[in-house]
Amino acid sequence: MYQDADPKSVSTLETQTLTPSHEAQLARSISNLLQFGVWLASAVVLIGGILYIIRHGAEPVDYHVFRGEPAMYRSPTGIINAMVAGHRRAIIQFGLLILIATPIIRVILSFISFLRWRDFTYAAITAVVLSGLIYSFIGAYL
Repeated sequence: MYQDADPKSVSTLETQTLTPSHEAQLARSISNLLQFGVWLASAVVLIGGILYIIRHGAEPVDYHVFRGEPAMYRSPTGIINAMVAGHRRAIIQFGLLILIATPIIRVILSFISFLRWRDFTYAAITAVVLSGLIYSFIGAYL
């Protein structure tokens, strides 16, 4: 059927390669980012949990006295320093930091994409969301 067609008469719609829209590319990038972040966080928490159980699994547990989180596990820099020092709980906490950071990175990726596409309405909305997220983390230390 197409053999008889004159190549000059083929419409431009048929000859154009279909490219995904910007929204589809962003959605795919966000999906991949979220999946990777969750898998990475899960792996880090699992490794930290296994190492913690190997080291502290036989210790007796006392639930009668509440002991809050030590100060070294209350900030991202403290967690990283404790992890470098070899604390197994810090590895678990670092996995949780990765899990928390994943949606924040998603908002940053969306903000950069909207700026690149010059969609300033969505960029402004995303900037408000991003500033709220940043304030919620930094506000405790101010």
